[in-house]
Amino acid sequence: MTKTVTGLFDTYSDATSAVDQLKAAGISDSDISIVSNNSDGRHKDKDNDNDVAEDAGTGAGIGAAVGGVGGLLTGLGIMAIPGVGPVVAAGWLAATAAGAVAGAVVGGAAGGIVGALTDSGVDERDAHVYAEGVRRGGTLVTAKVDESRSSEAEAILQRSNWVDLPTRRTAYEGQGWTSFDDKADPYSQAEIEEERARYARRSSSI
Repeated sequence: MTKTVTGLFDTYSDATSAVDQLKAAGISDSDISIVSNNSDGRHKDKDNDNDVAEDAGTGAGIGAAVGGVGGLLTGLGIMAIPGVGPVVAAGWLAATAAGAVAGAVVGGAAGGIVGALTDSGVDERDAHVYAEGVRRGGTLVTAKVDESRSSEAEAILQRSNWVDLPTRRTAYEGQGWTSFDDKADPYSQAEIEEERARYARRSSSI
């Protein structure tokens, strides 16, 4: 039986470290996915010079991105997710989310990251926190593994400095947040930097 293991990371470097370790453990590229906020434009769409953020309200197809290195990350693409804005993404979750976004635009289906995660078996309440985490500048790593290896995969993500989800949910709720809203404005780069600084201070004080 397959289980989806998911981790949210405040930094892209922590997330890519987790991907490398998952692959080193023998989990194939086809079973790993990464979705990362790209509001800072660190990855560029090599096929289109237009700002993908312009399409964030309607969703955009995945375009090839420049900046990935090695295996899964060479397949990075840029897309826009309503409520999140521009992201760089690769793997099965990215493809599912892109399809869900397209469905949402065309037919009003539940779309984006939340829909993709819940379809793969992630608890809906958790999926909302993961999506909000990406909206606020984070990076999501997911892996489909045999249930017998789920604890091993979770340990790899945790070692790579994943976000403690219950703690982050409590922090969001303390700010009045209730759930991810795909109609909300994406976070600006300044807001994301403020958000990252808030949690970096908490980590250093622990």
